[in-house]
Amino acid sequence: MSEDDHRDGETRLGFDPADQADASVSFIGHIRSDWSKGNCPRNIGQSRQQGGGNARIELLDGFALGLAGMTVGQAIWVVTWMDAAPRDLIVQRPGHTSGPRGVFRLRSPARPNPVAMSAVRITSLDLDAGVIGIDATDAYDGTPIVDIKPWIEAVDIPPAD
Repeated sequence: MSEDDHRDGETRLGFDPADQADASVSFIGHIRSDWSKGNCPRNIGQSRQQGGGNARIELLDGFALGLAGMTVGQAIWVVTWMDAAPRDLIVQRPGHTSGPRGVFRLRSPARPNPVAMSAVRITSLDLDAGVIGIDATDAYDGTPIVDIKPWIEAVDIPPAD
């Protein structure tokens, strides 16, 4: 997306947050899926409706031991780095809203730090190869993975009002 390529009501930062990096991130693997620019669903729900995208996680060498104790059927959080998204769009105007919204009000991958997360279910597990089959993804094939965490009902459900 070019600097001038935006919808009415959208605002860019005027700087690229990547130029002000405060920390480093080591990717642990990559998403493998059928999705690419132009055919990717907007969210994990749409991905599930479209068959899930033949989704799996392939861990880099050395990280497979971190899967110890995981089981097929378990729910997990997958934290990804949406490396194809712009990082300088601070106010966006999505097609599904009535007007502009700040990036922190949206789940859009376009954000200062393009971190996304999805709650998914493990459908297969190859501990030796470090490959996790998951029920769906809304990430492009090759999207870097930052982390995997267990989904824990007692922790991951917000408190009642």
